[in-house]
Amino acid sequence: MRVGDSEAQIVRRAGTDARPIVRLEGCNGRESAEALRGQELLVHRIAAPTLNADEWWAEDLQGCRVVDTARDREIGSVLRMLALPSCEVLEVGRPGSADLLVPLVRDAVRAVDVDARVIDVDLDFLGEPRAGPAPKP
Repeated sequence: MRVGDSEAQIVRRAGTDARPIVRLEGCNGRESAEALRGQELLVHRIAAPTLNADEWWAEDLQGCRVVDTARDREIGSVLRMLALPSCEVLEVGRPGSADLLVPLVRDAVRAVDVDARVIDVDLDFLGEPRAGPAPKP
């Protein structure tokens, strides 16, 4: 694993999955632990747990094409995944339009094919108007 710019080894883990407590090799006191505050902690993917069928790594979704197959429409591409308080969302860049936030929930996302780099979403669920003539007053 990496902590900031350095390689590190976990020598003890306690706490819960939601609030883990780890002790790193060479970090033996409050002062050395405090020096790591705010540093990014990264785990090599090979050491990470296996994902379920409906889970993906955020970096694997970045750059995927986003489409709505029901409307036969290309929407844009994933710029990044954001963690909001209620759920994660995909920020989708759309040429000529404002970016679109797509919540990662079953009603909004029909399918994710990481190998093909395509995500199928439901624009009707997202409240996106269908193209056509403007409504009459």
